[in-house]
Amino acid sequence: MDFKLHTTDAGSKARAGEITTGHGTIETPIFMPVGTVASVKGVHQRELKEDINPDIILGNTYHLYLRPKTPILEAAGGLHKFMNWDRNILTDSGGYQVYSLSSNRKIKEEGVKFKSHIDGSYHVFTPENVMDIQRTIGADIIMAFDECTPYPCDYNYAKRSMHMTHRWLDRCINRFKETPAKYGYEQALFPIVQGSTYKDLRMQSAEYIANAGAEGNAIGGLSVGEPAEEMYAMTEVVCNILPEDKPRYLMGVGTPINILENIALGIDMFDCVIPTRNARNGMLFTAHGTINIKNKKWEDDFSPIDDMGITYVDTYYTKAYLRHLFAANEYLGKQIATIHNLGFYLWLVREARKHILAGDFSRWKEGMVKQMDKRL
Repeated sequence: MDFKLHTTDAGSKARAGEITTGHGTIETPIFMPVGTVASVKGVHQRELKEDINPDIILGNTYHLYLRPKTPILEAAGGLHKFMNWDRNILTDSGGYQVYSLSSNRKIKEEGVKFKSHIDGSYHVFTPENVMDIQRTIGADIIMAFDECTPYPCDYNYAKRSMHMTHRWLDRCINRFKETPAKYGYEQALFPIVQGSTYKDLRMQSAEYIANAGAEGNAIGGLSVGEPAEEMYAMTEVVCNILPEDKPRYLMGVGTPINILENIALGIDMFDCVIPTRNARNGMLFTAHGTINIKNKKWEDDFSPIDDMGITYVDTYYTKAYLRHLFAANEYLGKQIATIHNLGFYLWLVREARKHILAGDFSRWKEGMVKQMDKRL
């Protein structure tokens, strides 16, 4: 993997760069649609590629390991071939899913024993086998195994957990070095900064992760319920320590406003289920604010969904029609809303990149944050 930093905004720490892997170029800042189980929910790969047009999507190690299972993915020639996606893929390590199964898992130094949400069977994730699983899945960027602490989190627990994540990272790196890539292209391993919302822990963790010398670095354990201001404060602390010549990935973030604020702090990569999950519940994000398409006010509004026309659905369908589909519980409504929201997120990060390159990002961002912080 190669990363080139093209420019940093004069009025903030926003960066425009370029990551190159065996599956092509990723222009940063970038948003990665979440394709948890080898599918971005409700979107065909053709629409994903031609209308939403991301350089990279995300898959989930925990879910793919349980279903379809790694032997099937290996027989297919890896996740890219299995789902017919010829661009970049990043897989998270399963640490967050294990965290969310709090009543069905036991964390020990060796790894995590957990119960499948599908059939109740027991499994163990260790730093070593998570590397092996991600090698077999075949993502271009893979994540180190970590523990994601909850919010709020006791200081001593956060500290113990952070040190264990660091020990797990060392084991991940050793296993990663011992094993070859499987499908004829290289993979990059990103470690994850932890430390909850404690500044001293975040600084310690960022220094440990920076010293690992990986090809890119991630920030985990945020966007788990803490106020946005705490998220921004921790992101700023960590970005001041992580190396400038490596991409920085903020995991699981966020709303359009969260994304712009974190770009301004020096983040290059994002993923989040908000655009797809909220779409399925009738919430549409636009440059002028959010729309709850289920509201009665849209019942006889025959204007386009979004006159900016970022994706084809925006001008192909009207607000009244989309509201009707939601009222009728028609699957097509969720699909339309999902394509719109993902298209908007990709437009937003690409627009941010244009303004970083043009040198006026900070002014543009302030205006966009005000516009988007409205209910239409």
